[in-house]
Amino acid sequence: MLTTQVRRPATRTPRGWAISVLHEAGAIRECEAHGWMTDRADPHARHHAVEIARQNPPPGFSPDAAVAELREVLDSIGDICPECPPH
Repeated sequence: MLTTQVRRPATRTPRGWAISVLHEAGAIRECEAHGWMTDRADPHARHHAVEIARQNPPPGFSPDAAVAELREVLDSIGDICPECPPH
């Protein structure tokens, strides 16, 4: 007997949403060797990410709360991968 499953909509945590926006804007990147997110320290990309957050906050968030979550996540990401050897 063939059955179908109803897919539930994808749920995303506020942190996951913020990482997605930062990555889309180019403010962070993923270490190719280890997968850690690193801050690119690009002020234009950060500004672009803030604008995206203000214009498209996740459901249940005000634009200011979305920007606050974005900044909190950005502050928690370092500029070097913790597993990469120092240059």
